[in-house]
Amino acid sequence: MIALHTASVTLQGREIIAPLTLNLTENRIGIIGRNGSGKTTLLRLIAGLIPTGGGTVQVHGQNTDDRRAMLGAVGIVFQNPDAQILFPTVAEEIAFGLRQMGQTAGRARDAALALLAAEGRAHWADAPTHTLSGGQRHYLCLLSVLAMAPKTILLDEPFAGLDLPTQIRFARRLAALPQQIITISHDPASVAGAARVIWLEGGRVQADGPPAAVLPDFTAAMQDWGAVDADTDLS
Repeated sequence: MIALHTASVTLQGREIIAPLTLNLTENRIGIIGRNGSGKTTLLRLIAGLIPTGGGTVQVHGQNTDDRRAMLGAVGIVFQNPDAQILFPTVAEEIAFGLRQMGQTAGRARDAALALLAAEGRAHWADAPTHTLSGGQRHYLCLLSVLAMAPKTILLDEPFAGLDLPTQIRFARRLAALPQQIITISHDPASVAGAARVIWLEGGRVQADGPPAAVLPDFTAAMQDWGAVDADTDLS
C-alpha cells in the first residue's frame, strides 16, 4: 500500500499539494486534473523525487527518502522520454537501474538482454537510443522500470504524443502487468478503466471514487472552464 498522511508540498512559498491523507491500495488508480492541479508533483512525491514539506509518505512500507529501497518499491515513467533516457545504447539504459540496485555490470547487462529478448526486442540491445522513434523511446523507459521489478509503476501522461497504434500496443502491455499502476492524466478516457479515480484541483482532492462517479463531474467541470477564458490570469 502507498500511504500519505497529511503530506504536503510547498515550492517557492506556494502550496502545490495541500496536506493529503490517502491510502492507495487498488491495483489500477487514475489521478486526473487540469494542468497545474498538482498531479505531477504528487507523482514525484510518491516516487521520492521530492521531499514532503510536512506529513509522511510510505510506499510498501518504505520511507521515500531511502533511495535504494525505493528502486524496488516504485518506478516512474515520465511523459517525455528524452528527460529520462541517459545512456547511448538501449542495453546500457536498461542496465542502469539494476546497477543502482547493486548488480554487477555483467549481471545487469545479462538481465537487460534477457528482458529485451522476452519482449521480442533483442535486436534493440546495441541500438543507439537517439535512433529510436518517440514511441520506441517511451517503451524503453517502461522496460527500464520493469527491469527493476517494482511493486508500483507510476505513469505521467503515458499516451501523450503517441500515435494511435502505439497507444494501443502500449495500453495492451500495461494491462498485462501484475504491478499496481497509478496513472496521471488530464484525459478522462485514459483512466476510465481504473478501479479508482482521484480528481485533484489546486493540490486538493476534489473527488475520489470509481470512474463512473468521478469522471462525469470532472468532464462537466472542464467543459464549464472551457467555455470561459479561464487561463487569462497569472497565479
